[in-house]
Amino acid sequence: MQDLEALASAVVDEALRMHRELGPGLLESVYEMILAGKLAQRGIEVARQVPVAIDYDGLRFDAAFRIDLLVGEQLLVEIKSVERLNGAHAKQLLTYLRLTKQPLGLLINFGGETLKEGLRRIANNYKPFAP
Repeated sequence: MQDLEALASAVVDEALRMHRELGPGLLESVYEMILAGKLAQRGIEVARQVPVAIDYDGLRFDAAFRIDLLVGEQLLVEIKSVERLNGAHAKQLLTYLRLTKQPLGLLINFGGETLKEGLRRIANNYKPFAP
């Protein structure tokens, strides 16, 4: 398993390069596909549109949501292509992190003028209170 910080750094490096070269305006699916391909070229394990089930109160809901990119089996990446991120986008990723019990996610918006304004690092301080 690769170092989480190294994975996050590789994702940010590729995203910055992509935004600089491609600019805003493409569909989320295009940025997702290209970012996954570039990470794979670096030898990083990446899965697209990973379905996640939810178990709640004795019920199971298969593929309740999908993770845009799961990098190195531990880093969640949520990709947007909107003019401006809002609070709901970060809450969505935090919920995904909590449900999958993963520690870190990146929210990347390729729709803005610069990627700097559209890059958020979301940490999950998930600590189960019962074994």
